[in-house]
Amino acid sequence: MLVRVVQLTFKSEELDRFFEAFEVHKNKIAAFEGCRGMQLLQEIDNPCVIMTYSHWEDESALNTYRNSELFSSLWAKIKPKFSKKPMAWSHEIYFDGFDINRKLSL
Repeated sequence: MLVRVVQLTFKSEELDRFFEAFEVHKNKIAAFEGCRGMQLLQEIDNPCVIMTYSHWEDESALNTYRNSELFSSLWAKIKPKFSKKPMAWSHEIYFDGFDINRKLSL
């Protein structure tokens, strides 16, 4: 499984419009084939910094999403709203402390 973290920094005056666009697309992204789940995070000290945290079956599934019409249409809407260049990281999970089965066996 691949974990993708993307940091987006928005112009403060564009933040509400980003959330409006995201609301339209969020369930489609989370249900995209190969996506195992997604969260949208907002930094506490700087609300203009937004991060997506998503799990994908593999890099191929992520790339299928990144080449999709769904991604292209959302990206075209939000890209002009950035105040900084986006940053992205892909990871494999080394340890999962969120695993409910682990907590039940403690």
